[in-house]
Amino acid sequence: MRFEKWQALGNDYLVVERDLLPVPLSTARARLLCDPHLGPGADGVLELSPPTEPGTVAALRIFNPDGSEAELSGNGAREAIMYLRRRGWTDRDQFSITTVAGEIRPTILSETTCRVDMGRARTRSDDHTGAEDGRGTLDAAESLHPSGADGPPRRWTYQHVKIGNPQCSIRVADLETIEALDLPAIGPAIEHHPLFPQRTNVSWFVELEPGVIRARIFERGVGETMSSGTGASGAAVAYVLDGGGSGAGDADHESVVVRLDGGELTVDVADDLHVDLTGWAVPVYAAEASDELVTALRDLD
Repeated sequence: MRFEKWQALGNDYLVVERDLLPVPLSTARARLLCDPHLGPGADGVLELSPPTEPGTVAALRIFNPDGSEAELSGNGAREAIMYLRRRGWTDRDQFSITTVAGEIRPTILSETTCRVDMGRARTRSDDHTGAEDGRGTLDAAESLHPSGADGPPRRWTYQHVKIGNPQCSIRVADLETIEALDLPAIGPAIEHHPLFPQRTNVSWFVELEPGVIRARIFERGVGETMSSGTGASGAAVAYVLDGGGSGAGDADHESVVVRLDGGELTVDVADDLHVDLTGWAVPVYAAEASDELVTALRDLD
């Protein structure tokens, strides 16, 4: 069983080719592969298979470390895209792949960087039961309160954005506030809030200067993460909807630089909320699973 580990801004995934796996990928097998003690360890697994739609290069499935399947991941998608190019699935600079969220269209910019057409973001979706414009407030308690019980509820003003995955984007007042947030304590209650029936990713952001925001991300099925492409996209869309931007983009879009713990991503948000995400992805290593690991995967039938 051959696989590669890739990372994008510290968000690491295992890349596997479906037709070369000794056993089909499943929830339990994804959990084992992502476990840092029992398997290689990663923030998720990217499974690539031959195209299912005409004109596309491959089909991509994305598994979270808890075994759940994500509709889309900006960082994971870029890793898969650069893998496909390096491994000879295509030699084109522009092509399409399919995901659970639909078709995405990357443009290769360099050996490590690409721009991905993420499609159109929406503020109304089946993943949110609140107001149609996606804006609202919610009360959520810290789930890791020092007393061992949930802390007192805290009220948040948020913007729901659907960009592949559901996003709950929260603007905070200043840099000191965002850096002090305890995401592992705060995130779970928002991720599982009744307003989001499919759970949600959560991003907190603050404007550093016009067109530049700092964001921190809590992903469903993952937890706090160094970076998230869809999380950065959701934060950028919420920022633009709230009147933010540098005005330096073209007349029909705003370009937002999102600074995450793992580095920077650039999110272009058009007037109709169409999103293009630009960033890098690089391989970490290629490996072959031991016979013992393959046996452990087989035993999870």
